[in-house]
Amino acid sequence: MAVEDQESQDRESEDRETGAFSQSPYNEGLYSPAHEHDSCGVGFVAHIKGNKSHHIIEQGLQVLLNLNHRGAVGADRLMGDGAGILIQVPDRFFREEMGRQGVSLPPAGEYGVGMIFLPKEHASRLACEQELERAVRAENQVLLGWRDVPIDREMPMSPAVRAREPVIRQIFVGRGPDVMVTDALERKLYVIRKTASHAIQQLGLKHGKEYFVPSMSARTIVYKGLLLCKQVGRYYLDLLDPRVVSALALVHQRFSTNTFPEWPLAHPYRLVAHNGEINTVKGNYNWLRAREGVMKSVVLGEDLKKLYPIVYAGQSDTATFDNCLELLVMAGYPLVHAMMMMIPEAWEQHEQMDAKRRAFYEYHAAMMEPWDGPAAIAFTDGRQIGATLDRNGLRPARYCVTDDDLVIMASEAGVLPIPNGRIVRKWRLQPGKMFLIDLDQGRIIDDAELKSQLANSKPYREWVEAIRLELPEVTARAAGAASAGESSSHGQAADGRFAEPGGAARPPAGVRLYPGRCPDADGADGHQRRGSGRLDGQRFAACRALERQQAALQLLPAVVRASHEPSDRPDTRAARDVAGLVHRPAP
Repeated sequence: MAVEDQESQDRESEDRETGAFSQSPYNEGLYSPAHEHDSCGVGFVAHIKGNKSHHIIEQGLQVLLNLNHRGAVGADRLMGDGAGILIQVPDRFFREEMGRQGVSLPPAGEYGVGMIFLPKEHASRLACEQELERAVRAENQVLLGWRDVPIDREMPMSPAVRAREPVIRQIFVGRGPDVMVTDALERKLYVIRKTASHAIQQLGLKHGKEYFVPSMSARTIVYKGLLLCKQVGRYYLDLLDPRVVSALALVHQRFSTNTFPEWPLAHPYRLVAHNGEINTVKGNYNWLRAREGVMKSVVLGEDLKKLYPIVYAGQSDTATFDNCLELLVMAGYPLVHAMMMMIPEAWEQHEQMDAKRRAFYEYHAAMMEPWDGPAAIAFTDGRQIGATLDRNGLRPARYCVTDDDLVIMASEAGVLPIPNGRIVRKWRLQPGKMFLIDLDQGRIIDDAELKSQLANSKPYREWVEAIRLELPEVTARAAGAASAGESSSHGQAADGRFAEPGGAARPPAGVRLYPGRCPDADGADGHQRRGSGRLDGQRFAACRALERQQAALQLLPAVVRASHEPSDRPDTRAARDVAGLVHRPAP
């Protein structure tokens, strides 16, 4: 609990990019923010051919309304755990709205829109806005202007919700002269958001925790809050305007099982909406933080250092997942590729799985531990939208396809009243499986095709074989050293094994050969070892050398990968410098 307590204290002291407002308790009684999870209703509506319409948004809001029973409501019937909707940026609508302010927007794809939650207190709000504008200028992008998001102030709302209600504004950022494509603009918007959030955290504003960025993108925008599902479409007046059109609508109704409801914690996040929980999030978070010092990206370049920390301590499981996924996507991984890295199938003992697909998972297991649920996750970047189920398969996700190219996916069937005669296909997601709608290609891509494309895109098996040595090979090397002049006990010591009284070699209790380390020392100098007597300096040096070699393996993926994807031939110089490499199996 000491680590969790420290992280909760960090959470209280940091103005996190995602986190509770000041009203939330921290480590009171049996409550710890580190255990926050949720189990909710998620769904989306999308047109396969990418045809945009206001009707898609209306249908998305109807799906959200029909997921009402999956959300939580407190003793105050007007206070729930949060709800929201993610749509594509409605270019025509924003162009006309900003035109009223005298702002001429660039062509679609050459500007981004940020949805910003700001403090009500004037001085704090002004400081947050100035830091965000400063970040835009620092990244050599163009500040086009601000827009106050119109809301229904007459809508009945719980006093507790109203007290926490932020000021909601939109910032418009145009591409700078060094940005030529929308993907590059997306990365700049990502850097702007992260650097501004870090800077605001450093200011130590009294109301700084009320600053939050639900979305900042050239492709998507999120409307969410501490609202009931029936309130989302009424509270945000933009969603009622027929000029607001989209080819997709991702919705979420939150049911928090172990957390306090807050405006920022509502879903969707910037790339995902999630039903279930990530039960491995503590380990995933620790590994992500541990790798920050060795990560490199040709795509992000020097901007990568500006992003740290990628995730703040104490964030919810979905916020942590979304931040990690966003990092991978911004570093150049395709969205589906990144999702397969984070939520792999059960591949290790799957003998019937295609060998190339197993090699794909085995290769990436050295870089990313699985984010295990139970979890059903819908994801989108504005060009593709899909869903996947983790390998536990304990959360429902059903979908259907209609004869007019509409896809409806949700936590349950029947979220829209579609006549059976119009349904051309319906099924459910299975454990570890994924399906995707590519709006640019105008088609559904099923699990087998998706994974076959990625598994065959690179020679993953060759890369794995080039940088991996099996444990028996390491043992053979140690045995060879022993036969060359070392006694068997010396060889066992160098290999991390020690003799039983009967002569059988075994690892000492509590010591694993991978990740390798010398046995626990009885003395401060580390020379006295269990079952081995006293080791002389030469043998102890051999043991420590093995420890360093195996520790180097932990860094091997970052060394071998010169960019977000390796070239046709992996750089094995680091591997040649590390004797006794042991492949690290996936958890």
